[in-house]
Amino acid sequence: MVLVAIVLAIVGIGRLLSDGRSESPVGLGSPAPAISIDPSEDDSIVSSEPPPSPKTSPGRAEPEQVAYAFASAWVSHTGVTSKKWLDRLLPNATTDLADQLRGVDPAGVPADQVIGRPALDVVNDTQVNAIVTMNTGRLSLRLIAPDGHWLVDGIDWEAA
Repeated sequence: MVLVAIVLAIVGIGRLLSDGRSESPVGLGSPAPAISIDPSEDDSIVSSEPPPSPKTSPGRAEPEQVAYAFASAWVSHTGVTSKKWLDRLLPNATTDLADQLRGVDPAGVPADQVIGRPALDVVNDTQVNAIVTMNTGRLSLRLIAPDGHWLVDGIDWEAA
């Protein structure tokens, strides 16, 4: 009880001595940033340039198509062996991802149906992140195409 009274007294005295402004005392805060209207002095990360577009070799599938095909094969897991499930993923997966998925039990896939088209976030002209909405969550795919041939290189799952 005494401790509460001391804290309240200190807070009350602090309020009485302040002039009601919420500014920090000199030396305790940092000054507001200077803003220039000269575009050449703009160092922000927002760019007026258009975002990069993914580069696809002629005759190859676009990243959205690869993401959808991979996601469709990923959810087609009912009643299939691990090998057959992996074989369906291989045409759209890098060898690194294929090695990681080797031996995975497809019965553990937490979704059964793709809902809608993949949403793409272009990182640069050879890397795209895709979000595919499933019936029970979202499948995140990292696609790469160093030679214009898009393949899924990483996956992540977020339950709904």
